Amino acid sequence: MTPASVGFQCPECVREGQASVRHPRQAPLLRRAGRRFGAVTVTLIGLNVAVFVATAVSAGLAGANPLDNQFSPLFARLAQIPVLVELGEDWRLVTAAFLHIGLVHLALNMLALLVFGSELERQLGRWRYLAVYLVSLLGGAVALQLFGEPARPIAGASAAIYGLLGGLAVLMMARREDLRGLLTLLAINVVISFLPGVSLLGHLGGLLAGFVATGLVVLARRRTELQVLALMLLGAGLVVVALTVPTIVVL
Repeated sequence: MTPASVGFQCPECVREGQASVRHPRQAPLLRRAGRRFGAVTVTLIGLNVAVFVATAVSAGLAGANPLDNQFSPLFARLAQIPVLVELGEDWRLVTAAFLHIGLVHLALNMLALLVFGSELERQLGRWRYLAVYLVSLLGGAVALQLFGEPARPIAGASAAIYGLLGGLAVLMMARREDLRGLLTLLAINVVISFLPGVSLLGHLGGLLAGFVATGLVVLARRRTELQVLALMLLGAGLVVVALTVPTIVVL
């Protein structure tokens, strides 16, 4: 017999009772992360990490240090190079935003995406957030395509992340919240954008595109059809400009 809080229980009864109790299953790690930080944000981070690993492997196979992934054939195939986009390699407008030069570049951008992306995803919802992210990405690509150095390779998710900051600014303005903290953060990052090797054009293009895209979402609040139409037209317009207007100014 097994002692119990009230008297005794037979061992068979205890075993049967324990077998009938359902123990809660712990969700897989990725699912828990998606619930906490947002499924789209976690997926975007996963894609960026996967592309980095792929370029590192490509660099290693080419005889370079895997951590110097910018020297890999795959990196060269995916980076945005304005003159090659003009020659028809238009996929580079999107793929470049999932490339990063080294672990530090990747880590800093993914940390920013985790912090700002999860917050914007929570406020906008998955699909609106994803649309703002993609439009911001395209905004940065268009700015580089129009005003960047024609033969300079560009890579990184920074333009899209700046777009998320622009989106958060719109939402804070709509709620009449204090913007000083966010504006200070933006000012610091704009100053950093003047450092050698950092793309000021891409950052500003992404910031503006994210601001406009989120503004359209707010203006068409509770009218999903208008939101979808506005975001699609904005994204399509950016693509058309990037693919049809040649580089006009070199900064």
